[in-house]
Amino acid sequence: MKESYVDLIKIRRQVFAQVAKMAYEGTDLSQLEKASFEILPGEVATYRDSIFRERAIVDERLRLTMGLNARKPTEYYRVTDGITEVDIDERRFIEPLINVITFACEACPTKAFYVTDNCRKCLAHPCTNVCPTNAVSIGKNRAIIDQEKCIKCGRCKNTCPYSAIVQYDRPCAAACGVNAIDSDYLGRAQINRDRCVSCGNCIIQCPYGAISDKSQIYQLIKALKNNNNMYAIIAPSFLGQFGPLASPEQIFEGIKQLGFEDVVEVSLGADITTLKEAKEFLEKVPTEIPYMGTSCCNSWTIMVEKLFPDQYEYISDSASPMVETAKYIKKKDPDAKITFIGPCISKKLEALREDVKDYVHFVITFEELMGMFVAKDIELSEIELSKEIQDASALGRGYAIAGGVADAVKKMAAEIDPSREIKVEGASTLHDCVKLMRMAKAGRKKGYLLEGMACDGGCIAGPGTLASLNRVRKAVVDFKNQSASNSPLENEIIDDELRSI
Repeated sequence: MKESYVDLIKIRRQVFAQVAKMAYEGTDLSQLEKASFEILPGEVATYRDSIFRERAIVDERLRLTMGLNARKPTEYYRVTDGITEVDIDERRFIEPLINVITFACEACPTKAFYVTDNCRKCLAHPCTNVCPTNAVSIGKNRAIIDQEKCIKCGRCKNTCPYSAIVQYDRPCAAACGVNAIDSDYLGRAQINRDRCVSCGNCIIQCPYGAISDKSQIYQLIKALKNNNNMYAIIAPSFLGQFGPLASPEQIFEGIKQLGFEDVVEVSLGADITTLKEAKEFLEKVPTEIPYMGTSCCNSWTIMVEKLFPDQYEYISDSASPMVETAKYIKKKDPDAKITFIGPCISKKLEALREDVKDYVHFVITFEELMGMFVAKDIELSEIELSKEIQDASALGRGYAIAGGVADAVKKMAAEIDPSREIKVEGASTLHDCVKLMRMAKAGRKKGYLLEGMACDGGCIAGPGTLASLNRVRKAVVDFKNQSASNSPLENEIIDDELRSI
């Protein structure tokens, strides 16, 4: 969620904490119908026109957090309808992952240009002169744009000497780099599932909080309470997420206090992925394939698969760091149940893939993890420090920041074969990822290693993060510099066979 959307963030986190508390305390789930009254007490609306509408929206958030579908406004359901399906201690996913809460959506206008009060009704009126469809005319007080004629070219906006013409777009649609936001018959946002890649950028950009994803925290907590041999693996962007006073070691210990057997850096898996992708690139590019795309970001790979299916074979065959870390744990403990904790919503879908589902059993975000800490009254800054964390190399820890994946693979490839010159290019935001793939498809990226990140700035800007981009970036860099090894080849945790590459 955008850090300036303070009220929305507060409600989201209250919902996560409420559901987590119910799970830990074993509360009868019939009490879920009262939860919205605890989150929004009183009888006066704070954010909208009615307290009843506010609570109805919170009810949908509660259902989604439990893993249930949002209800349709045209059909009658109780808040708890279907609750027995998700009252279990294992993953239960009901499609779709990302949902529009229809009665929270304000049906914002789609892309258009408007004339503001800054218009001086000037003599030159260049806005009318440059319009190719004669959509701009001069009214009594200012210029007027005929929306029926307007083709949204933006020439009037660009030529106005007073900057009196503004471009307006619904925030969710503007944030979507794959044009997956449509409108229903009432103008409310509607997700085109054929194009959606579940990056979650629409969720964090909607100022009404009308879009949300499903959670697994209730089922996860039940599994933890049942002592199901649970391990946590945490993404390298965890640094700085839980406040400036919480050290990495305290965060790890706090996670263990939730009921996990152990916690492992996903940066370890990033080291393994780096080794494998470097070897794959050197072997295949350009003799077998013209270029190679990285496999780290799930939304990037889904985008290529959906929008550029003929290019999908050029995405690396290597597993993502999440999967490699899980495989490392399963090799040591075949009965382990593994939870990925990270900034990413799309990982919830990656964990459902046939080749992944037996390794990763739950996926939650940092925001959902914080709800669990709140429910258990765990204050991270007060935890006594445990042993220093040294699971990964500096290159692996750098995966969290845009450009870090390609940089790691390039440096690793150079270590393996110093004679090869590796050209890299990256894109962070799906808008730029689509542009990059268009150029690759046109044959303009031959011999390149391409890194795609759905979020602007990389994983540190994911939809499930808690802290500002700059704070997290600095914390990640600091932690990266504390690594005892610079390269995956120096990471002694990794099998000698793999490092012998």
